[in-house]
Amino acid sequence: MTNKKNPGDLTEVLSAAEKIYRPSKKIISQANVKDYEGVLKQAAKDPLAFWAEAAEELEWFKPWHKIIDISHKPFYKWFTGAKCNLAYNALDRHVKSKIKNKIAILWEDETGRSRSYTYLELYHEVNQLANALRRQGLKKGDRIAIYLPNLPEIAIAMLASVKIGAVHSVVYAGYSAMALAERIKDAKAKILFTADGSFRRGKAVYLKEIADQALKECKTVKRVVVVKNSQAKIKLNPQIDIWYHDFIKHEPTEAACAEMDAEDPAFVLYTSGTTAKPKGIVHVHGGYMVGVFRTIKWVFDLKGEEIFWCTADPGWITGHSYIIYGPLMAGITTLMYEGVPDLPQPDRIWRIIEKYKVNILYTAPTLIRAMMKYGTSWPAKYKLASLRLLGTVGEPINPEAWKWYYKYVGKNRCPIMDTWWQTETGMHLITPLPVTPLKAGSVAKPFPGIIADVVDKKGRSVPAGKGGFLVIKNPWPSMVRTVFNDPARYVKTYWREIKGRYFTGDVAYRDRDGYYWIQGRTDDVLKIAGHRIGPAEVESAFVSHHKVAEAAVIGLPDAVKGEVIKAFIILKQSVSPSEDLKGELKAQVRKTLGPMAVIKEIAFVDKLPKTRSGKIMRRVLKAEELGLPTGDTSALAS
Repeated sequence: MTNKKNPGDLTEVLSAAEKIYRPSKKIISQANVKDYEGVLKQAAKDPLAFWAEAAEELEWFKPWHKIIDISHKPFYKWFTGAKCNLAYNALDRHVKSKIKNKIAILWEDETGRSRSYTYLELYHEVNQLANALRRQGLKKGDRIAIYLPNLPEIAIAMLASVKIGAVHSVVYAGYSAMALAERIKDAKAKILFTADGSFRRGKAVYLKEIADQALKECKTVKRVVVVKNSQAKIKLNPQIDIWYHDFIKHEPTEAACAEMDAEDPAFVLYTSGTTAKPKGIVHVHGGYMVGVFRTIKWVFDLKGEEIFWCTADPGWITGHSYIIYGPLMAGITTLMYEGVPDLPQPDRIWRIIEKYKVNILYTAPTLIRAMMKYGTSWPAKYKLASLRLLGTVGEPINPEAWKWYYKYVGKNRCPIMDTWWQTETGMHLITPLPVTPLKAGSVAKPFPGIIADVVDKKGRSVPAGKGGFLVIKNPWPSMVRTVFNDPARYVKTYWREIKGRYFTGDVAYRDRDGYYWIQGRTDDVLKIAGHRIGPAEVESAFVSHHKVAEAAVIGLPDAVKGEVIKAFIILKQSVSPSEDLKGELKAQVRKTLGPMAVIKEIAFVDKLPKTRSGKIMRRVLKAEELGLPTGDTSALAS
């Protein structure tokens, strides 16, 4: 179906099939925020007052004298003059209340091992590690590298680092030695946390060996602390290596918390170095904790007793904000799982939800589509009644996967919080709240206090239904402060493309109701015969076919049209590939998006290259197709 007035207008095509999913009366009556539109309007009138009110919910050692300092924009400063500590708000303040006896972390791995920590137990171990770090001479501003799998110790290392005022740099434990070394050297880290190994799909991954390779190039690291996890046989170098349990063994369980300036860095998190040197995104104590705390409480409607499961890895910003710091600041229980969701059978994710009575599941569209491939019988075997809310993160979700998630996981009663944000934003920027009427595939409207827009190359707002560049028009507390050691790159990357606006690098459009639809990255957008087509929309068109489980598309050079599309398709179980099916799928895309979506080729594949956080790495597909170097692929999930 195409729009007769403008065949290139994709919004109107999708709008014709829109359905509104409204929250139940029970959701509305119990919601922390009931007047959605009213809150949006009030926050838009005075965003600074909104964020000041949010900050009052946390504890500060010294109050701020100014909410925001814009004198050196785009290097914005928030809560200037205030003293605080991110770790104090995530942990220390809770041990003064009954929360201290609540489970803070539930952990399980794919081998079946499990552990748990109460807030008090976590507090004590964090203090032991903080004391050990101080004994090593670590002080405010020193950098600590963390190369650990999804273990409780990764959270402990992060919290202890922040507690003493050091700056942690977590490196995803799937990265190569080269990628790890690159990040350690840029941060000039003095200490490295790693593990003897981990498990992935039943296979041992020898992390200490990888770390040792990386350290051959790193001269700043003086101590390596090794968590005993996989029982791998490794040799410790007594000059530099020490077991984690020995490192903290004799340390006191109480430790002073450093009083940090609100603008002091809390952590550096590197984006993937696939096309250039990785960017070290700097987040600070004050603004970061305010933004993350307010969003997790409002977006997931927290009451204080939730079991919250974010299936990401702490090596990414999602893990920082919504596995570690957000849940702990909110005083709830965060579930950490180290493994894959379909081992030994495709029911692992559903079994965990039933076992731990998970209330909120926050996961990636890729995982949802992978579960769709296995069919509805697997989730149907388990009691998922504990689920109250669902969430998605990491990439745009196609309407077909959204509806499957809503129907077969949420049982038509759990609102889906489809969240848009980035490493650089620190927190959700565009997202519904539980009371928001939902549209399958849309991230709804900007979070209160956030002013977004869709603009053309000159920064002019485009009409509803027209695609353009997604920008943020006002500063927010948890925004990136700079690129580590490279402030010029920060300005160039985020503030020069569209003058006076934060350039997200994403393409989106807004419909007539003000709902945002994310089309993809600007560097992924397909340009076919003058039309800009988001890859997510083409992939969504493929996945809407009943025989397709997952899809990824790339643009290939074409002398006439500029680019044409090659699609990589994973079929559902028991479906056989055929030339006839290729014809069906091409017709499906043409019917959904119109004739401008030219599909040159379809390849049926068994898997797609993805990061562990679930993002499809289209650049790898494109590089392989064109015979170009694939760059660093160590972030690929195994």
